[in-house]
Amino acid sequence: MTKKERAAEAVRRLKDIYPDAVCSLTYNGDKPYELVISTRLSAQCTDARVNIVTKDLFAKYRSLEDFANAKLEDIEAIIKPCGFYHMKAKDIIGMCRDMLDRFNGRVPDTIEALVSLPGVGRKTANLIVGDIYGKDSVVTDTHCIRICGRLGLTTGLTDPFKVEMELRKILDLTESGAFCHRLVLFGRDTCTARAPKCETCPLHDICQVGPSAPKAKKGGKRNAAAGS
Repeated sequence: MTKKERAAEAVRRLKDIYPDAVCSLTYNGDKPYELVISTRLSAQCTDARVNIVTKDLFAKYRSLEDFANAKLEDIEAIIKPCGFYHMKAKDIIGMCRDMLDRFNGRVPDTIEALVSLPGVGRKTANLIVGDIYGKDSVVTDTHCIRICGRLGLTTGLTDPFKVEMELRKILDLTESGAFCHRLVLFGRDTCTARAPKCETCPLHDICQVGPSAPKAKKGGKRNAAAGS
């Protein structure tokens, strides 16, 4: 089975298990900038905690203008539970000012433009273009990097940009955005970082590191299927 075939099979199976996979961050679809802010807050923080914090944050600041004119210490006080609150607050105010000044009050619709905003990297940019604008996206968060490595879709890669580039070569990009959301759910339910449930995993037969993975030949070389 080639990498592309393995990827397609993983996409198919996870789609059956999680048919309605969507972003776990809560935001108002009429205010897409809220997703940009929530994703910035999610760095080194759980989505569940971010959703608790943004309930109060978005109730107080109801527009880009509100955020752009906010006092740094006021934003910090609300988002402190998310960690790294000083830098995150500074980025939130900066990105909202940039969206007003440089993008006519709109969330940019390209990865290149999004990463020019304070605090926005490719992971966030991919999420935005995929979820807000329906464009091709590959969101390489920790779940994606870990699981795709175990499946052998990427080999020895941990750099998010390199993982994204490799996955773009083998994934059906019309499915890739939803697939990445499903990887988050799968990573929480089954393919966890420390104690993956390999024996009951629905992908065990196509995994390259679990109990059903191809065994190394004598001399330490893996068989052809492992590197395909």
